[in-house]
Amino acid sequence: MPDEETRTVNRTPVLRTAPDRPLPTPAQATPSRLGPVLVVGIVLAALNLRPAITSLGALFEETRTGLGMSGTVAGMITSVPALCFAVFGVTAPRLSRRFGPAVVVCAGMVAIAAGLLIRPFANGAVGFLAASALSLAGIALTNVLLPVIVKRYFPDRAGTMIGLYSMSLAAGTSLAAAATVPLTDALGGSWRTGLLVWAVLALLAVLPWLPVARASRRADRARATADPAGPVAPGAGPRVVRSRTAWALACYFGLQATGAYITMGWLPQIFRDAGVSASTAGVLLAVTMVMGVPLAFVIPGLAARMKNQGAIAVTLGVFGLVGYVGLYFAPAAGAWAWALLLGISNCAFPLVITLIGLRAKSPAGVVKLSAFAQSTGYLISIPGPLLIGTLYQHSGGWDLPLALMAGLLLPQIVLGVLAGRDRTIEDECGMGD
Repeated sequence: MPDEETRTVNRTPVLRTAPDRPLPTPAQATPSRLGPVLVVGIVLAALNLRPAITSLGALFEETRTGLGMSGTVAGMITSVPALCFAVFGVTAPRLSRRFGPAVVVCAGMVAIAAGLLIRPFANGAVGFLAASALSLAGIALTNVLLPVIVKRYFPDRAGTMIGLYSMSLAAGTSLAAAATVPLTDALGGSWRTGLLVWAVLALLAVLPWLPVARASRRADRARATADPAGPVAPGAGPRVVRSRTAWALACYFGLQATGAYITMGWLPQIFRDAGVSASTAGVLLAVTMVMGVPLAFVIPGLAARMKNQGAIAVTLGVFGLVGYVGLYFAPAAGAWAWALLLGISNCAFPLVITLIGLRAKSPAGVVKLSAFAQSTGYLISIPGPLLIGTLYQHSGGWDLPLALMAGLLLPQIVLGVLAGRDRTIEDECGMGD
């Protein structure tokens, strides 16, 4: 006999943890007049998910010298983002259940702005690291919950909204990488001013989330009053660790993040060692990053219309393989082509964000899958750039590192095919805790 709280609908087991009641509609959770405000909020939030990292990368040498950082501490800073994303991302589901995703995203934007405001005034490495960690904690929460916001409030336009979100994230990444040094020079040349300027963009992003969070809290209180049974139990949702699709998605996320961080950290050096000038190498990296802007809008919409997204994962992986092979045999002669191909390959990020929304049926499932995939994925990505640097140092060239970078794309392609299959984590592991 099945458990009395388990029923079968279309042969899919679903656990009911509370009496039947309709899920909140977008209008219930956020008044229709705030719909455009929410769209603006999503765009501004996405724009702020990488400048804290890429602006520091542009001024890293000046910051390290100005704060008197040792080589060890400087190395820690390069690994802190992925570690913070993994550690703080795990807390997103619990906070979302307690306060609602819109409120947590609002708090995340406040944390990003506060960290960016504080860290330029730090007098030592410890204070700088603490302020950076505050911003990165806000980024981690927002990373996890923005796909949930899209799934909850724009269920019929999820592909378009994920595309808008991904495109804005790519634009923010490229903008901070390209504009930080010119802005620093224009504002007097101080690295502190160059980092501080990005706090303005973060403060702007807080503004639209204040009314959205307030409306969300009012709607939650109204539902709590109308339904004495209370919200769904804290453990509601699938056990993602039992889902093969969840693991495939998490590992795919980790390998694509590894490739992205390796590209951002080492691609200019690869070109410079091949005889390309420093300025041209920087432009080539910008080309690679800019490719993500238009494709980040196209790929989610395309993926949302397909039942199986594995073909997209294969295509992106093949572009990356060709790019790495080209870097191996003719790094300078075909530099522009390899930069373009690797830029296309790095668009696995908008694909994996789209898959998070497609591979779960319920809001609770999306929250859990997003937190699991991103936290596990960022942990997987931590050793990659460090390993590439070690191989480069000990081998004295790029042949071995490039072979490893190309080799990592093979399991990434396989995992993308597995994650792209037309199934959900609820199908695989049912509901419950």
